[in-house]
Amino acid sequence: MSYVKIWIHCVWGTKNRVHFLNKENKWVIIDHIRSNAKGKGVFIDTINGDKQHLHALISLTAIQSAAEVMHLIKGESSFWINKNKIVKGDFHWADKYYAVSVSDSNVDAVRNYIKNQEEHHRRETWEEECDEFVKNFGFERIAG
Repeated sequence: MSYVKIWIHCVWGTKNRVHFLNKENKWVIIDHIRSNAKGKGVFIDTINGDKQHLHALISLTAIQSAAEVMHLIKGESSFWINKNKIVKGDFHWADKYYAVSVSDSNVDAVRNYIKNQEEHHRRETWEEECDEFVKNFGFERIAG
């Protein structure tokens, strides 16, 4: 048996950055994402976000990839949100996402960052946060 612990911090937003997530539906959506992921063998340690995006700290298994996990999370949740009319209008996640590896020594810091998204976004916009990801991790800017 292989022993694998690969932590990734994933961030994904709504298509066109529409503010679909609010006090009434955000935790319903998050609870569904967490439950569905668990049923598919995806371990989400921490998940939270703001009006138009979510962050998740995920532990990958030896056979999972970031692309596979994000496809599962985003695709299924978008379908579920629309099927159950959780938001007004046609809901979609943006096609792209951010994902970075996290060392064991930084897991607690990432957990706290994700848990405090509401407070964080009182001081910094989603645009500023994206700029920070691009700068800190050498990413290209994601449109949409």
